[in-house]
Amino acid sequence: MSLALSVLDLVPVRSDQTTGDALAATLDLARAADRLGYRRYWVAEHHNMPAVAATNPPVVIGLVASATERIRVGSGGVMLPNHAPLVVAEQFALLEAAFPGRIDLGIGRAPGSDPVTSWALRHGAGGVSDEAVTHFPEYVDNVLAMMEPAGVGLALRGGQHVLKATPAALSVPQIWLLGSSDYSARLAAEKGMPYVFAHHFSGSGTAEALELYRSTFQPSPELDAPRTFLTVNAVVAPTAEQAHRLALPQLLQMLALRTGQPLVAQRSVEDAETIVDAGLPEAHDSLVEAMRRRWVIGDPSTARADLERLAASYGVDEVMVNPVAGAFRGADPRTSSARERTLALLAS
Repeated sequence: MSLALSVLDLVPVRSDQTTGDALAATLDLARAADRLGYRRYWVAEHHNMPAVAATNPPVVIGLVASATERIRVGSGGVMLPNHAPLVVAEQFALLEAAFPGRIDLGIGRAPGSDPVTSWALRHGAGGVSDEAVTHFPEYVDNVLAMMEPAGVGLALRGGQHVLKATPAALSVPQIWLLGSSDYSARLAAEKGMPYVFAHHFSGSGTAEALELYRSTFQPSPELDAPRTFLTVNAVVAPTAEQAHRLALPQLLQMLALRTGQPLVAQRSVEDAETIVDAGLPEAHDSLVEAMRRRWVIGDPSTARADLERLAASYGVDEVMVNPVAGAFRGADPRTSSARERTLALLAS
């Protein structure tokens, strides 16, 4: 591929799927991405959502890496305030040891869930939500240091103690900062780390965040120049009409999320069409249309041209595609054929 392509996967759960079905479909999708030459496969962290099974990135990464041979596998991302830095370092050091040279650790600052679930994640482990966010830069440094083969020294009770994420590391994962505001752009530039803006989710502020990152970047021993790529939601089918139909279930999911409606498992294409045909409120209809314009939806040649245009516009040589195509009634619950087809048509 002249333009490197990667995959972002939230492990969506359709109304006809169990969690096990959704994971089986993700493993098939990952195998397809590996076979088609995609560069990396990242999974997200979201909690307590009826349509998302990606609650624990390290577990899913282990499954995906075991099911594939070549592709880099990582988190897009681990929401660090939800976890103790040592735990994250241990998890990803083990993954890197098992799959050397194939693991990415993408770190984010957002909660990845509603306030109640965030409280359960953080207070349940003895943490305090506000403190975890406030100390985010320090926690990032801790993760980086603990995964180094030499570990990091910890002064405690008058003595010096060494903390290592794993006893005998030969390599460390590639570590990225992720964000949907300028906060992580500034922090990544300051620390000399790779950075990705969540264009697929935010849709605005991408150019400003990337310019801030590039213009204020400070080289580090790990990275001598800014490194970033673009994320985008995509649905590709043999015809544009088919692609737009397949995009409807996820468009309604995002509409519910943005307007505070109850979240449900992802609907079938037919059920989504019934809702849209009945008529959406004018404000909701305009929001759906705005999202539709930001996504890449269409036939293969149009979609590929859109990706090339976006990459040129934002000055990147890699695009991470979130394949959000839905499914028709009666589809095999353990596969996501329309998502796989999106990847195949983009790569061909």
